[in-house]
Amino acid sequence: MTPTFKPQTTPELADYVALGGRLEVVGSGTKRGLGRPLQPETAIDMSGFTGISLYEPEELVLEAGAGTPLSEIEKALAKNNQQLAFEPPDYSKLLGGEHKGTLGGLMACGLSGPRRIKAGAARDHILGIAGVSGRGEIFKAGGRVVKNVTGFDVAKLMVGSYGTLAALTSITVKVLPAAATQETLVFNGLSDAKAIQAMSLAMQSACDVSGAAHLPGTPSQTLFRLEGIQPSVVYRRQKLASHLKIFGASDHLDEKDSASEWKAIRDVERLSADDARFVWKLSVTPSKAAETVARISKQLDIQYFYDWAGGLVWLGVPRSNQAYAYIIRNCVHDGHATLFRAEDDVRERIEVFQPQLPALSGLTRRVKASFDPNGVFNHGRMYKDI
Repeated sequence: MTPTFKPQTTPELADYVALGGRLEVVGSGTKRGLGRPLQPETAIDMSGFTGISLYEPEELVLEAGAGTPLSEIEKALAKNNQQLAFEPPDYSKLLGGEHKGTLGGLMACGLSGPRRIKAGAARDHILGIAGVSGRGEIFKAGGRVVKNVTGFDVAKLMVGSYGTLAALTSITVKVLPAAATQETLVFNGLSDAKAIQAMSLAMQSACDVSGAAHLPGTPSQTLFRLEGIQPSVVYRRQKLASHLKIFGASDHLDEKDSASEWKAIRDVERLSADDARFVWKLSVTPSKAAETVARISKQLDIQYFYDWAGGLVWLGVPRSNQAYAYIIRNCVHDGHATLFRAEDDVRERIEVFQPQLPALSGLTRRVKASFDPNGVFNHGRMYKDI
């Protein structure tokens, strides 16, 4: 078992990091199954950096320790009818863990839900950070307002870095008001290609769609979420139904059913129950999503659905030693494919993240060297030798 060190203060963390060695940065451990498996000398337990240190609802800003549970943050926001607008997903069912993720883990993995198409990704909502670099240096970046930097935005760089650049101790994020209600417009029986067309038209409309997904099945369902105050939601739903009438008759889900459906989409529940399949996350050009899936389906027995108006494809494939990486990546001509759920030996054997072109790989190495020249933090989590 890997020994664990749990610092309580930033100087204590910095002193330990300065000693060197291979370290794994861990919050609650719910996302250890993402990326390549590690073989660290010590795990750094960041749960000591917890608690909301600043929350100003009127300024739409919140600062909390990186180890603060998301549930604590969401509870505090809900009291003021506010939210993390990028809709943080809960992958506990998909990854076989418990729902106890932390703010630091969320930002490190750069996870966003269906509302990304309207509100932006997690990186668009981070304002500032504090942490320790791989040299054992304490640093801060960003601040408490949106326009707080000149030059390189280091805070955004940390989002999606999977803890390979620094150990974050504190994170400041922008929060937004929560919608008063929601409804979902539903079209049944559309093919993948027709659904992509419908989602494209919906996103080009003035109806302010906050979620667009297509769920294949018998019949298939194409879903469009509308949020806001009740009169506005009803008006925009009717307007969108008229705008998309060329795709046939539509139905709608009320607030309760709509919320339940989008939670299931957000958390990838359609692929969570089947443990016999590995899961891929494909980021593609929406207009090419249907043909990408068609190419894969000709070669593999797959389960799948579309989110982000076709820009995100969740794909379940049969288990294999290579998770069919060659086939999938050969079919994704314009985008990238990430192996999201698989056993450790498979994630160690293949590239979990999309292989980088030489120029981008060189940039990645230079950025890593700037923050962590000795490869102290989560070495190999994203790429084998970085």
